[in-house]
Amino acid sequence: MNEKDVVILAEKFVNESPYNYIAQEVAIQPRYVGMRIYNTPIFAFGSVNDELYDKYKSDEVIGSHFLSPMEWLPTAKTVISFFLPYSEKINIANSENNQWPADEWLHGRYEGQQMLIELLNHIVKNLSDIGFLSIAPANDSRYKVGNTEENIKFTSNWSERHIAYACGLGTFGLSKGIITKSGMSGRLGSILTELNLPKNHRDYNDTYEYCTMCGACIVRCPVQAISFTNGKNSSLCSDFLDRVLEKHNLRYGCGKCQVGVPCESEIPR
Repeated sequence: MNEKDVVILAEKFVNESPYNYIAQEVAIQPRYVGMRIYNTPIFAFGSVNDELYDKYKSDEVIGSHFLSPMEWLPTAKTVISFFLPYSEKINIANSENNQWPADEWLHGRYEGQQMLIELLNHIVKNLSDIGFLSIAPANDSRYKVGNTEENIKFTSNWSERHIAYACGLGTFGLSKGIITKSGMSGRLGSILTELNLPKNHRDYNDTYEYCTMCGACIVRCPVQAISFTNGKNSSLCSDFLDRVLEKHNLRYGCGKCQVGVPCESEIPR
């Protein structure tokens, strides 16, 4: 299996899996039945020995709790990172106002999470079945997000955004999301595998190289959690997400800073 096989495997699953379409029994309204969640994913392949992983362990980036690829899977040869762009219907619906997330976005975030898990498991199983041990850290029992220490409250021991940056998938934006060639409105995933695949070259040198600092995400944020001077205030963002969770009964998400902006579905000019 080569990198093209991995991409084809994922594309086929995304197009055909029932998890990528809203089922009648979970639809918030009948008009959402059959709605597609994700468009075609894009991939990048990185080295498990990238020097960035040591830098991620510094307190200025993530912290010592970050686990490098080799700490997750000592026999790993490749880091696979991918981006799943949300469908146009989800993006359009969520860009209509700056108050509460659209129902379509809530479906994308909630049912879309299950689809993301299924895709990760599908790729991992196919790689493992042909003899290459593979894991998805985000699905691993060792995966942890934050703890009681304030300085790592909003970080995890495996950051999909930082992995995407290291693999060459894209750079950060002012809202702290990752801007890829397919934009930033969507979800990220990653896999560690023993399969040795050709590595992508990072076509950027700066953390925010793809971001034009236009400030559109500042205007879009319903709680003014983003600014030019301080970037994204994770506490304000998290508090709003808690309110969304309470209002919509287990459904969560916002995504206002990812839609109606120049980087929604492409690298802004």
